[in-house]
Order: sequence, then C-alpha cells, then structure tokens
Amino acid sequence: MSNLILSSVNNKMMLSTVLFLALFLNPLSNNAQKEYEVACVGFYNLENLFDTIVDPDTNKILQDDFTPFGGNNWNTKKYNEKLFNMSRVISEMGLESTPDGPAILGVAEIENRLVLEDLVSQPSIVGRDYQIVHYESPDRRGIDVALLYQPKYFNLISSDSYELTIEGNDNFASRDQLLVTGEILGERMHFIVCHWPSRRGGEKRSGPKREAASKLSLHIMDSIRKAEPGAKIIMMGDLNDDPVSKSIKKVMMPKASISDVKDGDLYNPMTKLYNKGIGTLGYKEAWNLFDQMILSSGLVDINKEYKTFGYYNVTIFNKPFLISTDGRFKNYPYRTYSYGEYIGGYSDHFPVYVTLLREK
Repeated sequence: MSNLILSSVNNKMMLSTVLFLALFLNPLSNNAQKEYEVACVGFYNLENLFDTIVDPDTNKILQDDFTPFGGNNWNTKKYNEKLFNMSRVISEMGLESTPDGPAILGVAEIENRLVLEDLVSQPSIVGRDYQIVHYESPDRRGIDVALLYQPKYFNLISSDSYELTIEGNDNFASRDQLLVTGEILGERMHFIVCHWPSRRGGEKRSGPKREAASKLSLHIMDSIRKAEPGAKIIMMGDLNDDPVSKSIKKVMMPKASISDVKDGDLYNPMTKLYNKGIGTLGYKEAWNLFDQMILSSGLVDINKEYKTFGYYNVTIFNKPFLISTDGRFKNYPYRTYSYGEYIGGYSDHFPVYVTLLREK
C-alpha cells in the first residue's frame, strides 16, 4: 500500500474518500506522498424526462405520449418515480473518487428547465446545490441538452447555444449544442454538451446528419483553441454513433491512445472500451457506445505529472441496479418503457464520466 495522500481544496473531500483514493490511485504514487484535487465530469441521457403538462411549444411530437391521457399514460406518479430514479443514479456516480459526485454533469433528452429544477430538488442530490445551464432547442421531439454544475467546484463564466443546420434541408430541426465555459477549482475549462441526430431512417440516410453535427462540434472546439491555445475542452454527449463511426473517426479524428496525442489533437478514451465490446446501450443483440467524452490535448497529461487538471480515467456507470434482469432488454440498460409497457426503470443509456486530477 502506498503512502499517497489525496485531498481537495478547502477540505472539500472527506477523509474516508482520501483513504480510499490512496488505494485507487496507487499507480501514480511511486511510493511518494502526494496530494491531489479530484474533479468528476459526467454525462447522462435521461431518456425522455418529460413533465406531465401539455405544452405545444416544447412537447411537440411527444406531447401526446407524455401526458396523463397520452399513449404512455404519463402521470404524476410515473414522473416522480422517474425523478427519483434519475437522482439516485446521479447521487451514486463517481463516489469512488469524490463524495460529491459529478462537479459537472451534461444531460440529454430533457423537455425543459422545469424538469431539471424538479430533478435537482430531489432529496438524494439537493444538498449538492446543482445549478442549471439550459437553452430551448428547435428539436422536433421537444427535447434539449443541458448542463448541471456544483457551484462550490465550478464558477460559471459564460454559455452559448449553437444550432445545427443541414445545407439544403430547411426543414431540419434537432438539438442545439451547448457550450459552457467556467473554472473548476480556479482552472478554466470548456464543456460542450451534444445529442447528435438519431439513426432514424437508417445509416445511409441519417449518417450525413451526424457528420454535420460532428463538424459543428469541431468548429466550436477549433474556435476555442484558436482564441485560447492549449484550452481544456471536454465534448460530451449521446452521439448516436460509436467511436469508430465516420462522424467521429473520420471527421473529428481523435486519437485512441494517450501516447499518440500531440498538441492540437483530440483524445477519445471511449475507443478502447468499445474495442473490448463494452457499451452504454444495447440494440438488436449488440452493444453500442454512443455516450462519449472526447477531450482536447490540453487535458491529456502524457507524463502523468498532473501539475494542472488532467485526464485520469473514464468510467461507464453500469451498476447491477441499472441492468434489466429479464424481458426483451435483458442484460441491457433498465429503461423506463419496454415496447410501450411501463417497467419503471432508469434510462436506456448508461451514464459515463471522466475523473480529472491535479496535484495540490
């Protein structure tokens, strides 16, 4: 056992966590006594987190399904169960590295700001005081992306929303991409939250839409890096593509290995997981890894010195309670509905998160 000591600014990490992390991060210690600050940054597709109120401006295509009189018979009881389930997952993410869980959490498939206010007010996470960054999107399903953050870890500086357009398709409407800039424990970082277009209509028809979304994400990152060389950027989201798909591998061209990352490159830690057959959602007897975290080179510390915040590892949060034990989706994420039947699960996606370290 190493003598590694870990802590957080202003004693923000509990002693029990410090002791656990001394084991967790043993490979970094080289038997030397060091202290590290830890930040957890996550993403979770909440799978249709809708309220029960009929709102033509936001419900759109799904408004008939997610109302008390709609196809899903979506009522207050089910909505409250959904909030409870989502908050339970968030409350348990990242606890191996910090007792406060994700300092930053990107979310997708939420209807509006109201559902987020209800979510962060749940007893299991209300003490974290999550704040909300959200913009309404033109998406036809009426769903948006957003970002939650804990103000004791993150100081918000600015935010913006970028609309995805498709040349020659004036009727196209999808989720905006959200950019949030701020400081994690005093260190400037940028977060892009995405939910790229779905695979509806098949790969040939839908693929170019995700390639356009990828180009938009890359444009946002390039704009940041041009103004701020060496910027620390995390792009996160449900990309509806795997790490080896054209939209990511050919358009964004992230490196799959830390040792290959040079200044100006991107790094995708999900590629190795995907190549091992690990995924975040299942479809037609196969795993996909659509939920990804792609990092700028500013966060890749090849020498693992961690003088500033750098990437340590990535985790797919797939605890047993999030996995279906029977039915058509057995061994896949335990979802809210199964072929129109309410089963009271969590989401059809597993959440993901990265752990960042900085030597104190």
